[in-house]
Amino acid sequence: MTILRTILIFLLLPMGLSATVIRTGPDSLLQHALDRARPGDTVIVAPGHYLQHEIVIRTPITLIGENFPVFDGENKYQLFVITASGVCVQGITVQNTGRSSMVDMAGIRLQNAARVRVSNCKVLNTTYGIYLQNSKYCVIENNEIRSSATDELQAGNGVHAWKSDSLLIRDNNISGHRDGIYFEFVTGSAIIGNVSTNNVRYGLHFMFSHNDGYSRNTFRHNGAGVAVMYSKKVIMTGNTFSEHWGDASYGILLKDISDSRIEHNTFARNTMGVYMEGSSRIHIARNTFSANGWAMRVQASCEGNTIETNNFLDNSFDVATNGTLMLNAWRNNYWDKYEGYDLNRDGTGDVPYHPVSVYSILSERIPSTMILYRSFLTNIVDQAEKIMPSIIPDQLRDDSPQTKKWKL
Repeated sequence: MTILRTILIFLLLPMGLSATVIRTGPDSLLQHALDRARPGDTVIVAPGHYLQHEIVIRTPITLIGENFPVFDGENKYQLFVITASGVCVQGITVQNTGRSSMVDMAGIRLQNAARVRVSNCKVLNTTYGIYLQNSKYCVIENNEIRSSATDELQAGNGVHAWKSDSLLIRDNNISGHRDGIYFEFVTGSAIIGNVSTNNVRYGLHFMFSHNDGYSRNTFRHNGAGVAVMYSKKVIMTGNTFSEHWGDASYGILLKDISDSRIEHNTFARNTMGVYMEGSSRIHIARNTFSANGWAMRVQASCEGNTIETNNFLDNSFDVATNGTLMLNAWRNNYWDKYEGYDLNRDGTGDVPYHPVSVYSILSERIPSTMILYRSFLTNIVDQAEKIMPSIIPDQLRDDSPQTKKWKL
């Protein structure tokens, strides 16, 4: 199933036409109201502070909170468990789940369910925010999912999906978790328009998840932006990756992935824009790499990738690698460090551009040499290498560098 078809199915999901409206408040147990509800009913929860937990929704109903009633796990329990298909939950606050080494405690858990929609909720200070387990055709949208994790071993993920299919994760604001969004064994799903910031490890993390896509998301100030591992056919378009700094920080990590696309993204002010290892047949096009430490680090284990029509601007190093044999295609990129000429003025440089600088190779082999970066020695070494190249990989070059920046 294509991602577009999946999104259309989500948009056609019923919003929970009701046969009966049941109202409940802080003086009664929500579980009693849910147990007597019939399929299609709407349960409206009055404002208040509810010290109720382990609430199970077993019937396809709509649950609506008035003015965000608060369900508090008292740092001991998980809160909602949805086991029925066709459930809609909106407008509630869940907070303060417990933490356990035996159970992944969540604010809202979807378990073996389909066609569930969770929208406009506040999920605060939870170990796992919204947890999808063996679920499909579910929508998680317009939620605030916020915690304050400082240690990834003691934290969970904002949106955690395991062994699920055809999910739509859209327009959520997620922060302070281990990973903002985590997919493992998830297929045919879309992640659109989310803001994932200040998470301990990754803003978004894929493991063994195929035929997925994420677009128009913002990843900022996480341990690292996005990690895509052991996956294939992942489409990554129109996202912003910024302010990921540290020894192992990057906008995107690609680890053993294949047949994917990275297009129309912005990588700004990251230690590394894109880090690639063991990845093949990735199309990287029409992206902007700006003010990163390394725009791209492409390991020698990568092959069959195409990097074209990108802008490389104000990066300390444009490209780094750990090998000399390059089996990837670089073409038609704009490099602000290019010093070649264009005699016929067709917009393409007449001499190739080698984006790997000798100083990036030296710093790879001897990290302590970075202390001399931007000194006059750096320019001397680079100029000497251009005259008599001996260290930089000659095969890693752009034979058609552009002399004008692409309008992306």
